[in-house]
Amino acid sequence: QVQVVESGGGWVQAGGSLRLACAASGRTFRTHGMAWFRQAPGKERDFVARIKWTSNSTVYADSVKGRFIISGDNAKNTVYLQMNNLKPEDTAVYYCAASVMYHVNLNFTSAYAYWGQGTQVTVSA
Repeated sequence: QVQVVESGGGWVQAGGSLRLACAASGRTFRTHGMAWFRQAPGKERDFVARIKWTSNSTVYADSVKGRFIISGDNAKNTVYLQMNNLKPEDTAVYYCAASVMYHVNLNFTSAYAYWGQGTQVTVSA
């Protein structure tokens, strides 16, 4: 059974920084990519950033480009999200996701079979 566990959420004032961490474990498998999504109250779960291990390429949502950095370790199935210059609109539950599928668009929730429980990030003005 696969487990995906996030950590590092919390409260911060606008302009501050937080670093989220995520590890996928539980059985022997290779992820194709990992990503972060977020969901604010009453809204859909939105794509934030993803990393594809085969090319080590990263993609970001426009709303976080230039402020967030995704990185990770393929061999350990771990991924991080460094969040800088945080804004109140970044407040949400942040979810880590792991994909084992190829030839899919890693920007969509449908590409991910394994999800963490979420970690709350709150940014005050």
